[in-house]
Amino acid sequence: MTKRLLIIGFGYTAAAVARRLLPAGWFIAGTTRDADKIGDIEAAGVAPVLFSDNKKMAAVIADADACLVTVGTSAEGCPAFAAVGAQITSADIDWIGYLSSNGVYGDHGGAWVDEDADLKAVSARGLARIKAERQWLDASDASVVFRLPGIYGPGRSAIDAVRSGRARRIVKPGQVFSRAHVDDIAAAVAASLDRPGAGRAFNIADDEPAPPQDVIAYACELLGVDPPPEEPFESAELSDMARSFYADNKRIRNDRMKEALDVQLAYPTYREGLKSILSTRY
Repeated sequence: MTKRLLIIGFGYTAAAVARRLLPAGWFIAGTTRDADKIGDIEAAGVAPVLFSDNKKMAAVIADADACLVTVGTSAEGCPAFAAVGAQITSADIDWIGYLSSNGVYGDHGGAWVDEDADLKAVSARGLARIKAERQWLDASDASVVFRLPGIYGPGRSAIDAVRSGRARRIVKPGQVFSRAHVDDIAAAVAASLDRPGAGRAFNIADDEPAPPQDVIAYACELLGVDPPPEEPFESAELSDMARSFYADNKRIRNDRMKEALDVQLAYPTYREGLKSILSTRY
């Protein structure tokens, strides 16, 4: 019997999930608010659904065995929960995944954090993610949240930044970020679908949190070009949004992902991931 997944918000990470699940026989429907994106969704082998089509939305929710929510947040939490959360959580759906952010942890001074760590976010963005997580977790025992780090992959990586001339090496001593290749995120989501009772919150991350300037330097090494000069964080010209990311410093543990979901990372560090991106075209 074909299993049916509804993805609310069909974007970059959702496309990686689809690439993982379609060969396994899943039927996938993906929503968009933009009619111009319907062709791209169809090209991915996914059935497009306009989020504004209430009748179609009701039908795909009723038919779904599982639902993955990938949309951003608002001040009220998850806008998808506000719009269709009651329909989803009252339907006969075995698994509800919500892609959150490790920004919910806030700043831990560079310490390692696992899923039981305090949620210390103080930014509006982090607080909205905490609220969104609680909405889905409180509404259904079928809900699972995935706390994602910096997402990279083909078309969205340090390789692409260097090639386009956008790469910068901003240096803030002691600052590290966790990251994950989009295909490893898709693998973790697929593993959770296979093990719906394995846990309700998972950190998704690779094994090596690293300073961002090191990642850019390695991409330049692979491309055989000189790295851009280092820029001190204090004097670097950054947008308020970009600067805000440096307010939180933590290292994300992925033990639960590996042990409960039996996920074997294809890209355990940024080095394997960038090498693959350099040599592969989707």
